[in-house]
Amino acid sequence: MNHKRLFLLLLIAGLIGAYFLFDMGQYLSLEAIKDHQGRLIAFKEANPLAAGAVFFLIYVAVTALSLPGAAVMTLVVGGVFGLWWGLLIVSFASSIGATLAFLIARFLLRDTVQSRFGDRLRAINRGVERDGAFYLFGLRLVPLFPFFVINLVMGLTPIRTWTFYWVSQLGMLAGTLVYVNAGTQLGQIETLSGILSPGLILSFVLLGIFPLMAKKLLAIIKRRKAFAGYTRPRRFERNLVVLGAGSGGLVAAYIAAAVKARVTLIERDRMGGDCLNTGCVPSKALIRSARLLRDVARATRLGIAKASAEFDFAEVMERVQRVIRQVEPHDSVARYQGLGVEVIQGAARIRSPWEVEVNGQVLTTRNIIIATGGRPATPELPGLDQVAYLTSDTLWGLRELPKRLLVWGGGPIGCELALCFARFGSKVTMVVRSGQLMSREDPEVAERVARRFREEGVEIRFHHAAQEVRSEGGESLMVCQHDGKEVAIPFDRMLIALGRKANVSGFGLEELGVRLSDNGTIELNEFVETNFPNIHACGDVAGPHQFTHFASHQAWYATVNALFGGIKRFRADYSVIPAVTFVDPEVARVGLNEKEARAREIPFEVTRYDLADLDRAIAESAAEGFVKVLTVPGKDRILGATIVGDHAGEMIGEFVTAMRHGLGLNKILGTIHAYPTWIEANKMAAGAWKKSRVSERTLSWLARYHAWKRG
Repeated sequence: MNHKRLFLLLLIAGLIGAYFLFDMGQYLSLEAIKDHQGRLIAFKEANPLAAGAVFFLIYVAVTALSLPGAAVMTLVVGGVFGLWWGLLIVSFASSIGATLAFLIARFLLRDTVQSRFGDRLRAINRGVERDGAFYLFGLRLVPLFPFFVINLVMGLTPIRTWTFYWVSQLGMLAGTLVYVNAGTQLGQIETLSGILSPGLILSFVLLGIFPLMAKKLLAIIKRRKAFAGYTRPRRFERNLVVLGAGSGGLVAAYIAAAVKARVTLIERDRMGGDCLNTGCVPSKALIRSARLLRDVARATRLGIAKASAEFDFAEVMERVQRVIRQVEPHDSVARYQGLGVEVIQGAARIRSPWEVEVNGQVLTTRNIIIATGGRPATPELPGLDQVAYLTSDTLWGLRELPKRLLVWGGGPIGCELALCFARFGSKVTMVVRSGQLMSREDPEVAERVARRFREEGVEIRFHHAAQEVRSEGGESLMVCQHDGKEVAIPFDRMLIALGRKANVSGFGLEELGVRLSDNGTIELNEFVETNFPNIHACGDVAGPHQFTHFASHQAWYATVNALFGGIKRFRADYSVIPAVTFVDPEVARVGLNEKEARAREIPFEVTRYDLADLDRAIAESAAEGFVKVLTVPGKDRILGATIVGDHAGEMIGEFVTAMRHGLGLNKILGTIHAYPTWIEANKMAAGAWKKSRVSERTLSWLARYHAWKRG
């Protein structure tokens, strides 16, 4: 810290210390002011300019040093100087004092905070640079936090000083007017009956309802700003138009129809979206077939001396298509039309916040929900365009099993499909840039999965960074960098499994100016609104999670807020979102794991129960894996749970319910679980937690008690 910063810090600390040391706050209490009310008014009458200057300077000092007492002083100024002079003094004194506090925080702390936490603050900084004035205006008009906190925190952001001053001056004006007016009424109280005067009652009513009025005004200003330049139709043909008939879009249309709204669902490709056609349904059908081959290979574990299976890979893939066709009616046009949804198949384009064009027809609607999903990410790589690579979208057209399959990526999709193809007989090689499969999971979880992969013949190349794809001697090679050396990996087919990208282009978002986040998804607020209040989004196109069940969950908020937002809006709750990776053993998780808790510096305790001790797991010769629960230190409140083992995806549901409804491990322990079942492991984990709470000293006293009872 340089000398100027040190001097300023010591000066401010000295002034604040003196304030508290000499108990200066006693002079800024309402009682003290009332005691001296007559003298203050007399002083003002005799020396109006001097009195105004004194009050002005004291107010600036109190605000600049972030001392308590500004609210009381506002009332006092109103009582002494009256409404208009009081408003003039407080309005400018509060804004100047706030700006000084802002500058102090900026001078002392901004560089340090930005250098240490710049990465975490990048999104906030960008938002402040783009909408800082409006954001600050909202905080001033509807103070979510005390004004002194706003002054200090805004000093750490990139907002310009002049912008901070004039927005504060304007934003605090209405609130200042209400408080000064209340002060004028307080100043007139001479007797007990004065407390019930209409003027004073009205002032306190204004103090109570002002935040609500200001919030409503802010919403109106925000809407006008968002819709500037667009002409709103006089009437609307529809209440809601939904773009995309995947998981999120189908749920949104279903809910809207159920509450008798007029809703149109537009899909340019296939009903059901990725989940039905290229994602959840086909992948789980394929996993089931591959799992049968695993069971045959392990037949001796079950006392079967010899077992074998013959299969035709093409027929396996045809079965996958049959499964899709069997589920298809659940997501069909006919079903949704029967529910009261207008379904249009075609390419939609958003023309304005209230207009969507499809097949040459312009639809007017009060609200729009964007549920256009995502697609497999295919990064730039030299030579990749010369290879007929596969993705999770195109894989399902295969009818010939690849002899050598290279899987590029170690996330959930890559892991699930890599294990499947290895079980069908492909020589599978996984190329992973990092040193861990499923990077979001705890290392011990990922290592257990990697160990099983190796046992089943999957070769994993960790720390291999893909450089190019080329052809040599008639075969395809992926060239990677590994430990500073060039490594060439041969393959017959390549599966790219590097995550998914949101579908945000080609239907008018760019032209409309809908904002996107850093990762390319649509930027949403807590009510799942875009920067246009009547346009919402859900599912893979919005994130932050890319799960079918998350899209459905988010769709509820999008639909209800779109249709009923003028009456009541609901903040989206993403606190309890389960995730399952259908590898072997299955990996299921909800809430925090150890890796995330440490990264976020959240204190936790770990309780672990090994499935090797579970009777049902032993009976099925599948006694491997564990249940791991994170709890608040010293309490049974669940922060998160991870389950590794057969049926983990089914078992995690109990922890999801417990976390969603605030039930702790004691409640799980006190619940009867059928025996012998897999889910009994959850109760065993709760029992392990309970046992760890009992001290040796307590057990010693219990032993003495029982000895005494025996005589």
